[in-house]
Amino acid sequence: MSEDEELEAIKRRKMMELMAAQQGESKEERQEEEMLRQNILRQILEPAARERLARLKLARPDVAQVVENQLIMLAQSGRIYKKISDDELKEILRRLTSQKREIKIVRR
Repeated sequence: MSEDEELEAIKRRKMMELMAAQQGESKEERQEEEMLRQNILRQILEPAARERLARLKLARPDVAQVVENQLIMLAQSGRIYKKISDDELKEILRRLTSQKREIKIVRR
């Protein structure tokens, strides 16, 4: 077995272990994790920004999840020094969506 094949086998095994662990999580653990996430967001977002994020979660859950994950990661690493206002959250969302929506058409 070459090194690449061994590495791929290890990666595959780790992925299977992670998937099994995720499936094994109980409902209470998921609820506890969600409560922890909401507490962190409550600490770093102003009420208007939290409401906007909640509305976004209803309309575009995938985008809201990405934004929440980034904000939580920044908060845990100590890179957020003050509460994020609604205008600042709008700017974050604008930057995020403008990156995804850039479509370039080249005619030849």
